[in-house]
Amino acid sequence: MGLPATPLNYVSPEDYLTAERRAESKHEYWNGEVRAMSGASFTHNRIAANLTGELYVQLKGKSCSVVGSDQRVQVLSESTFVYPDVTVVCGQPLFEDDTKPDTLLNPTLLVEILSASTQSHDRGNKFFLYRQIPTLQQYLLLDSQRVHAELHTRDTQGRWILTETTDLQAVLLLESIACQVPLVDVYAGLSLS
Repeated sequence: MGLPATPLNYVSPEDYLTAERRAESKHEYWNGEVRAMSGASFTHNRIAANLTGELYVQLKGKSCSVVGSDQRVQVLSESTFVYPDVTVVCGQPLFEDDTKPDTLLNPTLLVEILSASTQSHDRGNKFFLYRQIPTLQQYLLLDSQRVHAELHTRDTQGRWILTETTDLQAVLLLESIACQVPLVDVYAGLSLS
């Protein structure tokens, strides 16, 4: 998770949100430290778009909504603000500030697309924080360099169960949002093995 920011470079959550709402590029916030976000590859963006499209079709007319990587999510217990690649919220979305509905508090499903530079962080520190979100039921990791999905599901006792596959013919069971997504559709248009 990294060490908290030193007093000289510490930024308060309030100052971060004020600056982020005016910023032209995205930044995440970790324990008082503001971190710039880099752009993503075509493959990364294609996987996110494919999944978002599949989820949009299956969720249309239901009580869950899918949004993309510009949706900021706050982890309250750590005063952390992040931008998952795909977010699904079920029921009424709750926001950090109802007058500025840009920071979601109650995601049901979060998705990260892994790259060589982010995979350790997404599997480690980020997942540690995500597990502290009470409403989060599933966390999906999709590799952008090869066909590989890791689906973490919270069971009724609060334990996280991992299901993973490299089988392009597998179907992702996103039970938290009542969706089933064939992996071949997630990786459609890409030449990965």
